[in-house]
Amino acid sequence: MAGSGGGNPNTAPKILLAKPGLVAAGKFSRGGGGGGADDDAAALRSRLPSVGSLNLLSDSWDFQIDRFLPFLTDNTEFTVVGVIGPPGVGKSTILNEIYGFDSSSPGMLPPFGVESEETRMMARHSTVGIEPRVSSERIILLDTQPVFSPSVLAEMIRPDGSSTISVISGQSLSAELAHEMMSIQLGVLLASVCHIIIVVSEGVHDASMWRLMMTVNLLKHGIPDPSSTALSHPQSSDKEAANKPLESGDEYMAAPIFVHTRVRDHDNTPQNFQALQKGLAQCFGTYSSVSEGQDAARGAQGTKLFLVPAKGKDGSSRPLYESYASALWKVRDQVLSMTASSFSRTVSEREWLKNSGKVWELIKNSPTIADYSTTLQTSGLYRK
Repeated sequence: MAGSGGGNPNTAPKILLAKPGLVAAGKFSRGGGGGGADDDAAALRSRLPSVGSLNLLSDSWDFQIDRFLPFLTDNTEFTVVGVIGPPGVGKSTILNEIYGFDSSSPGMLPPFGVESEETRMMARHSTVGIEPRVSSERIILLDTQPVFSPSVLAEMIRPDGSSTISVISGQSLSAELAHEMMSIQLGVLLASVCHIIIVVSEGVHDASMWRLMMTVNLLKHGIPDPSSTALSHPQSSDKEAANKPLESGDEYMAAPIFVHTRVRDHDNTPQNFQALQKGLAQCFGTYSSVSEGQDAARGAQGTKLFLVPAKGKDGSSRPLYESYASALWKVRDQVLSMTASSFSRTVSEREWLKNSGKVWELIKNSPTIADYSTTLQTSGLYRK
């Protein structure tokens, strides 16, 4: 299925697999003694490339393609799956499941490092910017830093309250407002460059991710997908391109899947599931899509919604209706089997990556997003 890459046309690039440095200490010591397994895991981590250098979005909020490009090919049959959500809701765990990682195999590092007990106790986040992985089936998985994250905000705030990161081109924002806009920009990017976007929330009562995606749907207008001909005019500036009307068919939105994790037993009921489905239909019934035909098909299928029960500290799960593992398998099977949104034109993996960088510049220079930021700034909700 994989296409040919640059250089030797008969050699596919290496599969970008494990994320070093975030595996909890002692993870590989179960059932073994003398630290031999730990030494092997440490040696393996030392041979892997630096994760920070492979991020598509750096901690300075710049899009980087050079280090990830060698892992992509000229293949046009690929799927891009992104995930977005607050800290600690299992975003990386879901992507590991989609990748097909078998956690029961001793000594194997997961493609995406999950939150360790140390990270949780230190109130830190594991993922910075956007971390990509690509499977042998040519599924490009994008793990993102958490939205609404106190640890992200703490890292970007100066003593005077201003942001250390330039989020909106030409605007100086407070850290709180910049943090809010970063979440929106991240959502707009994933909705623009992914085929499928997984929106993860905690429990059944937190509607913050629903509100974020409604804002993304509102502000994404004018942002093309990575195959758009609007990106093939290098002579025009980013601001000019952002103001340029899109051609028919260029309006695009990734197919959303809403996943609620850590659902408690008394909340994981058919009645709550039906209520959430009804709420999703009301909030996202007019969700943007590539074409009217696709919108009709999506409406007929209904918005994809999954409830994942809470997992016990010992890894066990004894819910009334469905187990933790079974719920994750259903999410994985849905992603792997669904007919997702299609870009307006056929592009290769490499073209997708290069054009995604251009899409990111359009997002940072979007007058619609900038106007929304100004409105929030003058509302009195954020410090100036």
